[in-house]
Amino acid sequence: MKIRSMLGLAVMALSFAASAHAEDPWIVRPEWVAAHEAFLASDALNGRGSATRDEAIAASYVASQFQGYGLKTAPGMTGYLQSAVIVRPRLDGPVNLTAGTATTTDGLTLLTSSGQATAGALTVFTGDDPKTLPSTDVVLLAPSSQAALTGYMRAAPGKNIKLLIVRESEEAKKIWGVFGNKTSMTPHLDGDAPERPRINIVVLSAAVFDALKAQPGVNVALNLPPVVEDRSTTTNAIGFLPGSDPKAGVILYTAHLDHLGVRPDGVIMHGANDDASGTTAVLEIAHALATGHTPRRSILFVAYGSEEIGEFGSNYFGKHPPVPLTDIVANIEFEMIGAQDPKLPQNTLMMTGFERSDLGEALKAHGALVTGDPYPDEHFFERSDNYQLALQGIVAHTVSGWATTPTYHSPTDDLAHLNLPFMKAAIQSLIGPAKWLADSDFTPQWKPGGKPVR
Repeated sequence: MKIRSMLGLAVMALSFAASAHAEDPWIVRPEWVAAHEAFLASDALNGRGSATRDEAIAASYVASQFQGYGLKTAPGMTGYLQSAVIVRPRLDGPVNLTAGTATTTDGLTLLTSSGQATAGALTVFTGDDPKTLPSTDVVLLAPSSQAALTGYMRAAPGKNIKLLIVRESEEAKKIWGVFGNKTSMTPHLDGDAPERPRINIVVLSAAVFDALKAQPGVNVALNLPPVVEDRSTTTNAIGFLPGSDPKAGVILYTAHLDHLGVRPDGVIMHGANDDASGTTAVLEIAHALATGHTPRRSILFVAYGSEEIGEFGSNYFGKHPPVPLTDIVANIEFEMIGAQDPKLPQNTLMMTGFERSDLGEALKAHGALVTGDPYPDEHFFERSDNYQLALQGIVAHTVSGWATTPTYHSPTDDLAHLNLPFMKAAIQSLIGPAKWLADSDFTPQWKPGGKPVR
């Protein structure tokens, strides 16, 4: 009787061990997803403005979740938070524009500024193609069609234009709002010089613009006050899951945790989709992978700060990684997975730069609901945190639910406009592939011509 009991216990123990090794499929619970969103996109966090106390609170929340899941601090770190100082220049005083002998401040908005005063003979440009902008110091933009202002803004620095003058429009007003209704200047990490200094872009009222347009060749001068440099701290949250094979490489899952903060009129920009949803995905994948057997590969989970003002969290991480960048075999960034793109199959995520590497195809083959980017002209591959690492050779992509959602950078990007069942299903589809990637010897590769260059 005693021998039988012992034998039975042994069989039960072996059965339990086998069952534990097999591991039941991990199920993402909808209440977990909803809870993360309810805090990150709450009024209490005031829109998680870049490099603010609210962003730091969001980072601390993510860090506490990492710790609660059992993740370790990353190699060389004593905690779960990584901070960096951002220098944010601003103009300390009024701006005016002189044309000939006349000076005006009325009807003038300085949209972006390099911080450098500008003077030169006025060139009136009436073309419709930004690629044909002239290479001269001062250009008044008067295209014959309603071409997008943003296209000219992107093209002008490459033409060495110092001052671009544009007419008031709804598009200019919208851009001004995105900049927080204040002149946008190029911030940079403390110790770094701005990589791409902004040019001076002046928006003039219709009357002032039309009067200036009638004076081609007149000498124009933009007069600026002194520049003051404000400093603030941005925060990354980092958790680490050590693997069993130190030589197998590291997988990196990332999202940005900041958003636009509070508008000057007091409206909170909650950023429930952009990018509390991506942060939630990182948290839930960490939750799943930290529960169960030790993966072969080590895994880093990072929520970056200050993406919205220049991808500074990921920039700093790339310059101060807790593991050598050469050890990172793949990076998957999550950006705006809180809404379903009507162009994509049901419950499917788009992967930016899908065709550039074999990572998307491999994940898809193992059950991930991912497909190519239906908006190639928007260049989303270059517009998220993945790009910082892709430029350094790491196979890095961003997955998104709907990159052109109508709530983008809008007060309507709130909890009420999230598709939580879609979020849950999208995250769930990635758990199995993430576990496979963590245990496999598959190393993603760029396809010919797919690796980006500076």
